[in-house]
Amino acid sequence: MLHTINQSPFRCNSLKTSIRFILPDDPVLFLEDGVYSVQDNNTFKQTIETLLKTNPVYAISHDINARGIKNTIKDVQLIDYEGFVDLVEKHQVNTWF
Repeated sequence: MLHTINQSPFRCNSLKTSIRFILPDDPVLFLEDGVYSVQDNNTFKQTIETLLKTNPVYAISHDINARGIKNTIKDVQLIDYEGFVDLVEKHQVNTWF
């Protein structure tokens, strides 16, 4: 299952809540304000690094750039909208608000 998170972890508990339900190997995609979760050297770095040990983690590059994020956590894969569509076509989607 593809888990998408579009809310900032600084405003919403979507990341914290979703972690309890994400199974190993489930891809996780951060988009819109959710991309703040993968910004390097923030409060959520440890959470994302732990997630990366068992799951592929993606972020929409356009959303990263639009928010002025310069550095992302190592091994987070930046994808474009075409990559987003590919993930959605391959997986059932669970969106965390």
